Amino acid sequence: MSAPMISISSDVIDFVVHKGNGVTGLAEVGLQIVPDQYIQPLEERLDPSKVETDDSIPIIDVSNWDDPKVAESICDAASKWGFFQILNHGVPLEVLEALKNAARTFFELPVEERKKYLRENSPSQVVCLSTSFSPQAEKVLEWKDFLTLLWVSENEASAFWPPACKDQAIEYMKKAELVIRRLLEVLLKRLGVKEIDKAKEYMLMGELRLNLNYYPRCPNPDLTAGVGCHSDISAITVLLQDETGGLYVRGTKEDSWIHVPPVEGALVINIGDVLQILSNDKYKSIEHRAFANRDKNRVSIPIFVNPGSDAIVGPLQEVLESGQKPIYKQVVFSDYFKHFFSKGHDGKKTMKFAKI
Repeated sequence: MSAPMISISSDVIDFVVHKGNGVTGLAEVGLQIVPDQYIQPLEERLDPSKVETDDSIPIIDVSNWDDPKVAESICDAASKWGFFQILNHGVPLEVLEALKNAARTFFELPVEERKKYLRENSPSQVVCLSTSFSPQAEKVLEWKDFLTLLWVSENEASAFWPPACKDQAIEYMKKAELVIRRLLEVLLKRLGVKEIDKAKEYMLMGELRLNLNYYPRCPNPDLTAGVGCHSDISAITVLLQDETGGLYVRGTKEDSWIHVPPVEGALVINIGDVLQILSNDKYKSIEHRAFANRDKNRVSIPIFVNPGSDAIVGPLQEVLESGQKPIYKQVVFSDYFKHFFSKGHDGKKTMKFAKI
């Protein structure tokens, strides 16, 4: 089959977004230059002089969750950095590797197979293939396609998730859920929460959303964004990245960025806006961004640990008991979620929605 000619602006949007080929379909055409729709303005590109090469986010061995030093390291990292990596977390290496391979397998399927999972074709709300971030609201598109898998139950996942990746994704979610609970227990204990009851569980992890992010090879990665600068709206995010690299987080120095190197077997944890709000700013959600690669297709796999959609999120009573003034109002999570997706990625501006 000869490659379709894609030239003018409307063609690109039509091919990628409306016809559902995604940026993967664009890369498969063998473009030598990035189309204009993907070229970021200068101020949105990464300035190499702003990358701190002598700084890195903490890497924490969590083989003994009950060790007070482990809890202290996690909570300190959540307060200072908003990002950290964990090792010896209990999810076997082969489960991690199998999931990364399965993500590649899905995005290497023929385009007609992939299109079965576009929102308009998908057999269920628990699976959806998308491109960029929020194409209808963005000025510039992001160089990324992603498959969203909602973890409702193992039965629903078995019934509706794509055969190319469902077994590996289910196995991973079952193991990762234990890690998520451990992390939240540690982080909440520091805030004075003695026990995560059903109501708090719904407010912290009422929805688990697994994304398989795919950044196909890009002819000009320095001109584009795989993911633009943003903080997550989750309580926490648990990220599995492949060996390609390309994730940068905001450093502690003014306007600096730190590369998060792939570490074999590690999971990258970051604090989301919800936990910053619940903790009344004790924990920080931090801006981050990601880049595609010129030579390799990149895979990254986050679990967004979100509140249930109708959960009310605001500073925890346990945090305010010491007499702290609340910085945030009570917001319905679905309203916050809609606001986040109503615009392109724009740093931490979403948090203004919840400020008093």
